[in-house]
Amino acid sequence: MTSIHVEVRTEPLSVDALLALAAHPTAGGTAVFLGTVRDHTPEAPGAVVTGLEYEAHPEAVARLREVAEKVAVDHDVIALAAEHRVGPLAVGEAAVVVVASAAHRAEAFAACRALIDTLKAEVPIWKREGFADGSHTWVGV
Repeated sequence: MTSIHVEVRTEPLSVDALLALAAHPTAGGTAVFLGTVRDHTPEAPGAVVTGLEYEAHPEAVARLREVAEKVAVDHDVIALAAEHRVGPLAVGEAAVVVVASAAHRAEAFAACRALIDTLKAEVPIWKREGFADGSHTWVGV
């Protein structure tokens, strides 16, 4: 049985906390994806991003759990953990952390990639990008 932890939270994220949740004596490989706020965006070439604000649909946690459960079915993993921030974030802050542990590195990498890619595509979390010129834009809405 795969251990699954998912959360959408306003508090800062901790890679170490998620690594601890995914740790297991049978895990030979653990893969981590850490998504941080960057100072630019492909949606507005040349614009300087000063920060983001994330909002989540009330069903986001339930949808994130469904995504993680599907990844667990598709990959031979020991544990999956994913947390996403909501609220205002500054450039450099962690916005999302995904961890997958498995007996072997190949499955850990594959599961980690599947979890972050599916999370981004299917979990209803939207971001508002703020720019140095005072303007903003919503992404994923």
